[in-house]
Amino acid sequence: MASSGKNIFKRLIKKESLRKYAGLRSSIYGRVVFIITGSLVVLFILFNIVFRTVYIDFFNATAKQSGENISSIVEGSLYYSMLENDRGMLQRTLNIISTMSGIEEVNMYDDKDSLAFTSLSNKRAILSNPNCRECHLDLASMFPFKAKAYRIVKDMPNCGISQNGDSKRFLLIRKPILNEKSCYTSSCHAHTETDEVLGSLIIKLPLEDLDAFVDKSSIDFLLIATLITSFLVTFLIIFTRKKIKNPLNSIIEASEAVSKGDNTIRLIIKPDLLDDMRLVSLAFNNMLDNIDTASKELQNWSQQLEYKVQKKTEELSEAQNELIHVERIASLGKLSSSVAHEINNPLSGILVYTKLIYKQLSTQSFTHEKKESILRHLKLIETETKRCGDIVKGLLDFSRKDRDDFETASLHELLNATYDLMTHSIKIAEINFTTDFRAKTDQIFCSPNQIKQACVAILVNASEAIHEQGEIIIRTSNPDENNILVEISDNGQGISPEDIPHIFEPFFSTKRNESGIGLGLAIVHGIVENHKGHLEVDSIPGKGTSISIVFPLNKN
Repeated sequence: MASSGKNIFKRLIKKESLRKYAGLRSSIYGRVVFIITGSLVVLFILFNIVFRTVYIDFFNATAKQSGENISSIVEGSLYYSMLENDRGMLQRTLNIISTMSGIEEVNMYDDKDSLAFTSLSNKRAILSNPNCRECHLDLASMFPFKAKAYRIVKDMPNCGISQNGDSKRFLLIRKPILNEKSCYTSSCHAHTETDEVLGSLIIKLPLEDLDAFVDKSSIDFLLIATLITSFLVTFLIIFTRKKIKNPLNSIIEASEAVSKGDNTIRLIIKPDLLDDMRLVSLAFNNMLDNIDTASKELQNWSQQLEYKVQKKTEELSEAQNELIHVERIASLGKLSSSVAHEINNPLSGILVYTKLIYKQLSTQSFTHEKKESILRHLKLIETETKRCGDIVKGLLDFSRKDRDDFETASLHELLNATYDLMTHSIKIAEINFTTDFRAKTDQIFCSPNQIKQACVAILVNASEAIHEQGEIIIRTSNPDENNILVEISDNGQGISPEDIPHIFEPFFSTKRNESGIGLGLAIVHGIVENHKGHLEVDSIPGKGTSISIVFPLNKN
């Protein structure tokens, strides 16, 4: 369990490291560092290769020049012995030359490239077989035949003429021994004038000390170049971090702060910033200043717009209230004729019974029967007067401006009160009015007067749409536990499908030749929305119309 936890921790660390590496690699700073470091490493490698090549070529040229000087000395030392054909003196001279510093060995070959004389001892010469054809290639393939030539060779440890077991480099100098006039005219020589090359002199110079010096110099140069490259890389990393990465990080942090809503932040422009970074920082600060100014202007405009919208809303609310009152007065005007007939009947009765009581009181004799009759008449006058007062009170309440006082009320009671207002008009129009209240819960939070006004407007439209054998039904139900549904249906002439989308528009009316200003259903729609309700109309031309209103219940 512990090992699995450690493995998970290691994987998380590795994943986080890879994420940071990927982020560094994709950033400007990371790319600049990678490019600079890679370029310096490539330049370092190339420079080392070029330096070592040039350095080695220089020392090889130096070695050849030293070999030229040494070969001239050796040739001069051996010239007289060869001219006199004094083999003993020649061998002694070779022995002396072999002891000189910087000369490995000197060998003389005849015209057949066979070894004739050597600076090695005879025993060593026999044991090591110092013939160049054994350790190197054929002399004819290694050097030109008549010209003086140089060649750097590397003796392997198994080379017979090598002085030790190490592999090291040597400079071979081959000087052809040409048949000069002094040679073929000498009495001691047996060469004819036609012989061009009598043999060759090969001088072997060790390059061990020179190679050691080159290797040491190369190592020293490599160390110095490594230190300089490391210093340059470190300097460039620090420089780019300070001049590029840190300013970019400041811009990124400021951008993130602005994206979170902090418009007060500004970049600090230091004197040692690069010109490009200074320009970017200045532009960023100017952009923030412009954004801040624009934000303040927008905020000011928003406040002004909010104030104007609020003011216009208040004006529209007042206009809507006025329209509601106008519609209410219009509905009141439609009710006035039937109400006048209704009030006229009790007033006529009151007048008749008042005259009758007056006549009865004129006779000064009161029997018990007359007294009972007078009391009945007075009770009837009281009842009829009260009925007239209720009718007038209902009209006054209906016509009074609404104060938007919302309260909890019973929708069934409001519907019954609406029926009381409309009952005279409905009776005059000979319309059969029925109710079907099936809603078990009918308490709503409303303005009672506005609810009655909406229902009156719907009932007025329904009564005006009915001609013969009219019927109006009001139904209530609870579609769910949160709402109550009111359906007002009639069997009138209905509404055409093309008119239904427009019936709630102000000043739209289907009563072309009748009274009406087209505000009734528009006011109804506004009242229903004001009560957070929903209104739908379903109508079939020639069969009738059904208006459904859903109000939210007040459970408190």
